[in-house]
Amino acid sequence: MSDDVMKRIAAIIAADPVVLFMKGTPMAPQCGFSATVARILMQIGAEFASVNVLEEPQIREAIKSYADWPTIPQLYVGGEFVGGADIVRDMMATGELLALLEAKNVKITRVTL
Repeated sequence: MSDDVMKRIAAIIAADPVVLFMKGTPMAPQCGFSATVARILMQIGAEFASVNVLEEPQIREAIKSYADWPTIPQLYVGGEFVGGADIVRDMMATGELLALLEAKNVKITRVTL
């Protein structure tokens, strides 16, 4: 992967407290796993940025190397890789996701559990 693409990914992750690399958009996800993570974040009212990897093929491939994680979606909180759909779903069920977001001072507008 080119250094420019990796630097761009790093800049995207640094620009927002919560970033979701996904297939599609939060309002129009293009895969079930991406839909799951976006739905969870929206349910708890977390403000987040998203990157539609289907529109950016270089990022789609490079993000897998960036986190050494082979699948999309990928969630980053406070600049750190959290995981994909299964991990986020499990963290939501145990309360760990909300605790992480609060610890990273992520703005939560509502909690609908």
